Amino acid sequence: MLENKIDFMVTVEVREANANGDPLSGNMPRTDAKGYGLMSDVSIKRKIRNRMQDMGQPIFVQAGDRIEDEFKSLEKRFSNHFTAKTPDSDIEEQANQMWLDVRAFGQVFTYLKKSIGVRGPVSISMAKSLEPIVISSLQITRSTNGMEAKSESGRSSDTMGTKHFVDYGVYLVKGSINANFAEKTGFSDADAEVIKEALVSLFENDASSARPEGSMRVREVFWFTHASKLGNVSSARVFDLLEFDKDKQDKDSYEDYGIHLNQEKLADYQAKGLEVDVLEGL
Repeated sequence: MLENKIDFMVTVEVREANANGDPLSGNMPRTDAKGYGLMSDVSIKRKIRNRMQDMGQPIFVQAGDRIEDEFKSLEKRFSNHFTAKTPDSDIEEQANQMWLDVRAFGQVFTYLKKSIGVRGPVSISMAKSLEPIVISSLQITRSTNGMEAKSESGRSSDTMGTKHFVDYGVYLVKGSINANFAEKTGFSDADAEVIKEALVSLFENDASSARPEGSMRVREVFWFTHASKLGNVSSARVFDLLEFDKDKQDKDSYEDYGIHLNQEKLADYQAKGLEVDVLEGL
């Protein structure tokens, strides 16, 4: 069982890739009102789930192109294990035992005329770039018609397209693991190690046309283990430890950011029992 609160931060380097497209804006990379790049927490959890599957872990919310059983929907997967007569308490207990993503992130089951909510211990915020990002757009064409041509030129009207990407940026993912909630779902120290390993290798086996191989990579994982379930200091104070060079302009490499932890504050927190592990991404 997990006996210690955990906080973590992950720096993600993005070079000529669409970190997380917004379908409501023509799949443009997500940004906030001030031009900072965003990655939704949903997209990050999806990648963690994918990595869990790669490590052989059983997952309830499987992506459509990664289904490992014969069930094409969550309802079918749920109904394969439970019936309307199964007590809610049994469903919650067994679901936590069967699926790592349920006991990690929680899940709301609304099938078989039931509504059962599982509150998971692992919380992850939206990732945000350390500085405003520059978005480029590229017009693309097809060499083969997608539909029968209607013009004398022999070229159909659907030959044009646009790709949007972030020129360069570093995003920061923040998350925590609540030891009290972990006790309720059965989330263990071994499960936390799976989360850590997934974060280190977050973008392995994740390449696509929007994220070509090597265009997105985890650079560092900062893993903070508290000395108790409640924690030595607040998560907000732990997250404030990360600092970077805000004066240098036109950064085009990870080294230009000079990312580091405030050693003075860190030493004070370590004296209170906080432990930190810094891992290099794959």
